[in-house]
Amino acid sequence: MKAALIREYGQKKLELAEIAAPSIQKNDVLVKVAAASINPIDSKIKSGKMKLLLKYQMPLILGNDFSGTVVEVGAQVTDYKIGDKVYGRVQKERIGTFAEYLAVAQEDIALMPQNLNFEEAAAIPLVGLTSYQALYEIMELTAKDKVLIQAGSGGIGTIAIQLAKLTGAYVATTTSQKNTALVKGLGADRVIDYHKENFDEVLSDYDYVFDTMGGDILEKAFKIVKPNGKVVTLSGIPNKQFAEAYGLSYWKQQLLALASHKLSKLAKKAQVSYHFLFMRPDGKQLAKLTDLIEAGKIHPIIDRVLPLEAIQEAFDYSDSGRARGKIIIKISDE
Repeated sequence: MKAALIREYGQKKLELAEIAAPSIQKNDVLVKVAAASINPIDSKIKSGKMKLLLKYQMPLILGNDFSGTVVEVGAQVTDYKIGDKVYGRVQKERIGTFAEYLAVAQEDIALMPQNLNFEEAAAIPLVGLTSYQALYEIMELTAKDKVLIQAGSGGIGTIAIQLAKLTGAYVATTTSQKNTALVKGLGADRVIDYHKENFDEVLSDYDYVFDTMGGDILEKAFKIVKPNGKVVTLSGIPNKQFAEAYGLSYWKQQLLALASHKLSKLAKKAQVSYHFLFMRPDGKQLAKLTDLIEAGKIHPIIDRVLPLEAIQEAFDYSDSGRARGKIIIKISDE
């Protein structure tokens, strides 16, 4: 099969190679991949920035979520059959969706929404599950809450705004002026043009912040959250609590405690809790998202679709931070 891979961390360009198709375990299905999406974590893995949390052997096929058709099922698979159209986010130790075939556990997938094509479906799993877990599990968002979702026109933001509005919450977001109509159309109540305003100077008394940026922007989030609120980040530094829950070694726990000290101090001063979210695959949650999509309550936003042969172009565009919604890699004509 054809696959996009790296042979070492920091490799500048992905390599397209012909390699053996994967074999499946008893609880797996083999999927002929139709489409996959680009996510920021792909670039982080490629650069080696995730080595503290994730260990991989080289060569490594990249890619974290997908859509496609089941072509083989393991002996213990009961939920899916050959010919089923499925989508999912693979386990972190089993990445490799930028390939023509993929072996994935049945618990990590769901039937595709019937009203989406393969490219649209591939835009959902990682960002949908990440947003679901941030907004519904950690924040437990309700109609009385106010939440700031950073980068509302990005892959996470475009889904998170929709999911947040389903709870009735008041949603603010940041974006550029050219994307204001997009995020308002998704339901955002307050839009901050980050070229003209600093969100920490115009917002206050928020219950939650969903951070996708990290760095100085994350640090400013603590200024606008009221006591007992929460700051949930995808791009900040993991703290000791995350390290313990994730089962990292003692020395890694201490290292992350030291690295996240400034953020922990800001959280303590603001009397809020700080959460680093490392989302988990969950086929049952994905099925809930399928129901929402089929009911017309949420929908994917796609910036562009590129062939597997143009995957480096897709990575470069993703790294530019200019994408409106998701960048999709079309892998086959399923």
